Amino acid sequence: MSSQSDDWTASARRAYFGLLDDWNRQDAVAMAVRFTERGSLVGFDGSAIDGRTCIEAHLLPIFAEHPTPRFVAKVREVRRMANGQALLLRAVAGMWPRGATELEPGLNAIQTMVLSFCDGVYRIEMFQNTPAAFHGRPEESEKLSAELREIGKPAGA
Repeated sequence: MSSQSDDWTASARRAYFGLLDDWNRQDAVAMAVRFTERGSLVGFDGSAIDGRTCIEAHLLPIFAEHPTPRFVAKVREVRRMANGQALLLRAVAGMWPRGATELEPGLNAIQTMVLSFCDGVYRIEMFQNTPAAFHGRPEESEKLSAELREIGKPAGA
């Protein structure tokens, strides 16, 4: 892998894990800043939020009213698109409720992020967090949970 490839892969990973860290710290402002002005977020419950300002406004009451579980995640793929002006990141994630001793398998997710190069950095155009329900395939659910447990409990969970 070339150093140029390492650079964009590292940029995508930094943006992704930075977003999850912002969530884990319940920092709506920091999360929203990672998006482009017109960026979009599709939450675990299917909520679609468009625009950096609306993303922040959507997250503020969630963090104020709920002790949200903390993410652990593993990047599956980073791919360049549009001559490197856009990146696609695919990952799997699990959540540890705060104070829990175990991952909550019902909160496992498949996550997709599209980033575009703006003002010298990659910013999020779209982040989608889809439940990893694996309907009718409990073995797939357990396999993913086992993989996510190997990552370990996030700090403060």
